[in-house]
Formats: sequence, C-alpha cells, structure tokens
Amino acid sequence: MLHAQHAPYKIWYNRPAQYWEEALPVGNGRIAGMVYGDPQKETIQINEETVSAGSPYNNYNKNSKGALPEIRRMIFSGLYDKAQDLAGEKVISKVGNEMPYQTVGNLNINYTDHAKVTDFYRELDIDNAISTTRYKVSGVEYKQEVFASFVDQLLIVRISASKPGAISCDLSLNTPMKNPKRSALDSRKLRLEGITDGSNFFPGKVHYCADLLLKNKGGQVNTSDSVIQVRKANMLTLYVSMATNFVNYKDVSGNPYQRNSVYLKNASKDYEKAKAAHIAAYKKQFNRVELSLGETEQMNKPMDVRVKEFATSYDPHLISLYFQFGRYLLISCSQPGCQPANLQGKWNGKVKPAWGCNYTTNINTEMNYWPAELTNLKETHEPLLQMVKELSENGREAAREMYGCRVWVLHHNTDLWRMNGAVDYAYCGLWPVGAAWMCQHLWDRYLYSGDKEYLKKVYPIMKSASEFFVDFLVKDPNTGYLVVTPSNSPENGPKIKDSKGHLFAGITMDNQLVTDLFSNTAEAAQILSTDKSFCDTITTMRRKLPPMQVGQHGQLQEWFQDWDNPEDHHRHISHLWGLYPGYQISAYRTPVLFEAAKNTLIQRGDPSTGWSMGWKVCFWARMLDGDHAYKLIKNQLTYVSPEFQKGQGGGTYPNLFDAHPPFQIDGNFGCTAGIAEMLVQSHDGAVQLLPSLPSEWKKGTIRGLRTRGGFEIVEMKWADGKLVSAKVKSTIGGNLRIRSYVHLAGLKEAKGENTNPLFKTQEVLRPMISERAPLKGTQLTTSYEYDVQTQPEQIVELTAE
Repeated sequence: MLHAQHAPYKIWYNRPAQYWEEALPVGNGRIAGMVYGDPQKETIQINEETVSAGSPYNNYNKNSKGALPEIRRMIFSGLYDKAQDLAGEKVISKVGNEMPYQTVGNLNINYTDHAKVTDFYRELDIDNAISTTRYKVSGVEYKQEVFASFVDQLLIVRISASKPGAISCDLSLNTPMKNPKRSALDSRKLRLEGITDGSNFFPGKVHYCADLLLKNKGGQVNTSDSVIQVRKANMLTLYVSMATNFVNYKDVSGNPYQRNSVYLKNASKDYEKAKAAHIAAYKKQFNRVELSLGETEQMNKPMDVRVKEFATSYDPHLISLYFQFGRYLLISCSQPGCQPANLQGKWNGKVKPAWGCNYTTNINTEMNYWPAELTNLKETHEPLLQMVKELSENGREAAREMYGCRVWVLHHNTDLWRMNGAVDYAYCGLWPVGAAWMCQHLWDRYLYSGDKEYLKKVYPIMKSASEFFVDFLVKDPNTGYLVVTPSNSPENGPKIKDSKGHLFAGITMDNQLVTDLFSNTAEAAQILSTDKSFCDTITTMRRKLPPMQVGQHGQLQEWFQDWDNPEDHHRHISHLWGLYPGYQISAYRTPVLFEAAKNTLIQRGDPSTGWSMGWKVCFWARMLDGDHAYKLIKNQLTYVSPEFQKGQGGGTYPNLFDAHPPFQIDGNFGCTAGIAEMLVQSHDGAVQLLPSLPSEWKKGTIRGLRTRGGFEIVEMKWADGKLVSAKVKSTIGGNLRIRSYVHLAGLKEAKGENTNPLFKTQEVLRPMISERAPLKGTQLTTSYEYDVQTQPEQIVELTAE
C-alpha cells in the first residue's frame, strides 16, 4: 500500500557538539554511540549494554522476616516513624545499592590539518538511523557517516573527502574507567579493555573489550602502542566491536575476545552493502508508523533553534519528529536478545551515572516500554519481558527470606544482576509491588496480540506473582481490608503532624496494582482453562482490597487516609496508576473517580521533571483533554542548556534528549506514548479514534498504530479537528468496537482486502454519552459506538458523516 511521502525526520545543526547532551545517539540494541561531529577532534562515546559494575549477587536483608510483624504492628498503631526506622535497619539492604551501568569509553579521531572549517553541517537521519557530519577545509569537502549496524553488530564510521590524499588523523581509544589496558594488536587494530568497578561487598567481574579495526584507501598508516596515525588517505572505514564476558545474570564466563573476533568478520563486507543492510533492518520496524501534522518554515532551522523557538512558533513537524525520535530511540536501545533499556537507554558516558543508570521499577523502567506495543514496535518489548522472567527466577529467594512468602518479589530497583532486595532508604526502597506492575506488561502484550501460545508461556509468571500477594496481604485490624504493608506511595509521603513516615498500609497504588494483577491472572487462567480453584482464591481476595476513595479536596486519595495536600506538587502521581497505564479509572465506567483523578492532576500542577511530564501527557490524554496534553508537550519541549544541570524542572536538551535533569530517556518514551494516546486509545472496551485531539492539530494523518484486541490503524485522516476517514485492520478477527466523536456515515470493508466471503458488516450504533457538563475542557460531549464482526486480515473502512 502506497502512502504520501513524509517530510524527512532529521535532527540537524550548524555546529559541532560541545556537550554530551548535544551529541547524537546511534545504537543497535546492544551497542551504542554518541557522535559529537567535531571536525578537529571528533569524539564518539561508546557503550556496550553489559558493561556494569559488580558481579552476580543477592542483596536482601536476612533480618527482614523477623522484623516484619513488628513493623506491621507499628504501622497499624500509627507509629509511622518508628516503623520506618525499624524497616531501615532490618529490611533495607546492608550490602549496598544497585550496581551502576558504565561506559566503555571513547573513539577519538584527531585531525592534524583541520584548522579552519566552513559549511559545517551535522545530522541524525531518523529515517535511516545514520549520523552524518559534513564540512569543508580549504575547499575540500569532508563527510563522516556513523551507524551501529543492526545486522553486523559493529559501530561503523566512514570518512571520505572530495580530494585524494586529504585525510590525515590520529585514531585512538580511551576511557574514564579505572586501570584500562590499551594496546595495538597489529598495524591497523587497537584494543581497549578492562574490568568494571566493584563495591565494598561485590567485586567487579565484567571484562569488557573494544577493538578498533581500520581499513584505508591510500595514504600511510603507522601504529604505536595505542594510536593509529593516518596520513594522506583517500578514504577511511573504522569498525568498532565491543563485547564482555557477561553470559547472563548468574554467569560471567564468556570470552569477549572471541565475541569481538566473530563481529569483526563482518568488516569484510562492502561498506555500501553493509549500510544498505543496516538501513533495511531498521526500516522494517521504523517504517510501520507514520505521523504527519503539517510542515512550516521552522523545519529549515537547526534543532537547537527549533526547540528554543517552539513556544512562540508554529512547528507541527517538530511534534511528528519528536514522536518518531522516541520510536528511533526504542529501536536503537532495545532489541530481541538484548538487555532492556535502562534509565538512559544504552547511552551513558560516566563511570558513576545518576541513579546508577539502572532499572528503577517504580515507574521509569516500565515507562520506557509504554510505546512498544502501541507504536508497532513489539520486538523492542521482548528484552523487558525476558527481564521479568529472570526477575521471577532470582526473586524467589528474596521473597522467601525477606517475607516468608512464596515465589518472587521485586522492589523499586534492579540492575544487570537482577537483584531483588530493597535498596536505598526505607521511605522509598520498601516497595514490594514491583512484580505486579511488571506483570501488566506481560498481560498487555497478550491484549495486543491475542497470542494464546505466548500467554501459556507467561501465565506461570503472572500466577507466581499473584501467589506472593496471596501470602503477603494481611488484614488491617483498623478497617478489615486486606492490605499491602509495609509499603510506600513511590517517593512521596503525606504531611502528618509530628511524623515524617512514608510507610503505610492500603496505599492506593498498591491496591490498584494488586487488583489488576489478580484480575488479569484470573482472566488469563480462564482463557487457558486452568487453575479454577486458585482463581477463586484471588478473586475473593481482590474483593477485600481497599477501594479507591475521593477525599476532602475532591481528589483521588493517595493513601487510605484522607491525607492529601492540594499544595503537594510531587513529581510522582502514583495513585493515578489506575488511570494510566492501568485502566481502572474511566470516563465511561467510573465518572466519579475520573473527576477525582482530574482534580488530583490540577492540584499537582503541570511543572515537573522530564519523565513526570511525559506521564502527565499520558494522564491528560486519558482525561480526553487534548489541549492540556499538548500544553505539557510544549512544556517538555522547552530548551534546557547542557551548561546548567541544576534543579529538576524538566525540558529538552539540544539533541532532543529528555532533561530530568540530568538526562533520563523515559521522558522521551513517555511523550511518544502520550502523543499516540492522543490519537488512538483502546483500554476502555473500544478502539477510540482521536480521543484527545488538540485544537492546534487541525489536520493530519497517522498510520500503523496498534490497539488492544489485535487491530491496527492502517490509516486515519482528520481535517478541521474532526475525523474524516479511517481504515482499521483486524489481525486476529473478532469484534471491532469503534468509538468516535463524529457520526460515521458507514462502515465497510476495503475493496480488494477481504478474501473471506463469510465477512458481513454488522453496524450497531450506540450514542454513548450526551450532555456531560461536568467534564469541561474535554472532548467528552457525545460519542458513538459501532460494532463490527471481523475476520483475520480484514480491513474495515470508516467514513465520517
């Protein structure tokens, strides 16, 4: 099927990067690079996903189980400070926090004769996953291309010039890591290697190795112990292979030399063919989705200027590009067989990065994968799903020894070694519901695909997570409800007189997470015709969990008690998990809770850290308020200078990375998911078209988004702020329920697409909601539902009246 050509998705600049947050990211899921584009002293900072401090370890506190009854007694008695102090002593790990993700180092290309540069240009071509730098020196045109090959598992750099013999430079590898070893293996090959850091409790045992191979056309090459000198060459191609001895979270017996040797065999391929293969592999995923909101003259300006001017200039193409940049990043840092995206994806230039650049599982890790299924990148989801499996294996000992419970537990952080203990501090680290959130990803994957064979594989993980809570839940003597305790509402606490405690019982987010886990596990069991008795147990227990409550300020309560403060503007809004990414709070099914959630969002306010801004975009999209969601996107696209890293006000760096600050990639992924949610939603029993369209997005097209129920938006168009037409493809068959804010003149199958003569259109029109005055500012006035029975591979065509 042919589609109109979109405007190029390119991030470009007229100057080289001075700061890491101005460099351009490339990656293939396993390895990554940040390209500065400096024509005098080029730097490409490089990463390999398993370069982490430490070695296989467990970190749970063995005193936890004995202290648990007393901690609970204190919480039920209102002795919150004492409970938190005891938990800090007896539950939080005493063997240190998570092991940080670290850098391999830098590839350096120092030119000997590039004193005066003109006509400078550098870009990241998101359509093709290639970074290019161009400039002139004394009339000679130079060009550098960089990509991390999805096919060949190499970082490849091609340097060319318009004049023969014009390339003279020194090549080297260096690193900020401790005690590295640098050597020349032969006249055209350098090696950088070392052992990662350890801690006071666990030694560093990851042996990393980077090999640089040079291929030159013309010129002379001389090599010392750690530098390759190139003089008067016509063309250079550099191949960087990176590997470690990491096999899995229990095993570091691999051979990095052997692995690099295998990767470098691919350097024998013709460069143009290698580049074409890389582009083809990338496009297979990237080209599935296309978004067009229009173009203006702003497209012709450098990206740093566009971001600075976004608040005062109409630049709809920047929204499309920013959306696609998030998809580019997810493709580039998360591929099958790789590690999941961490706090910075796979791009980190520090030995001791902020928050260890690891997996913060009280939102940030999950947030990285919000775009995966919806924006048609299901392969990128696989590393997270594999990590959930590994956490369920490694978390059994922690569940047993910390809490005396069956199966597995996950707290608010983990790392390459899949540690499951509670780390950092009691007020934030004692959060035992991480497994429930992770299992939502397992279930959501099924809702998008309808794949029962997949469900059979992941159901035991969901069941085992449920078994933990069957054991962990305890009756609150004050209320009679079954509660999760001790726990915290992530990183936030109420202002209670004479108390600084954060640990409580029956916290709203915990109730939402366990409710969904029990519900999804029971539904999965029913689909698979198994475990009826166990499902009766968790269904009964689910009914005994505390309900969501509306407090004195009209807000959704964060805690069981009505402690919320309207002046609390904390970045975490965890009690709205049931609005997004959960589905418990609905405009259609739970209007009272929906209104309370809206009041909570208003009270918390818009300003926040970068990742929180991304979450709020998704919240307001679910609130069916496109203009407010768009306001937050504008806030996120506020320029943040790399020179200033103070505060946590959110925004965007010159290279479009999310500014927490510092950089966290989850803000990028949250906004990409939020933009998609503004255009299509499928969490509330229907495929909802243009549910949160901002008034500024007057016209546009989107194609390729996926929905729950196994449907795909082949193409959707709108004009004057209203749906014009849509084509929806069924991948597995079944009932397609369409929800729209415009009456549809008809539903029909697309000509030439249906090969099944049994298909018959059945249209059922339901006016859903009329005259809902309380929901001002949303599109929720009148909507319609249409039911169509579909067969696999059929396309349903919709036209607005």
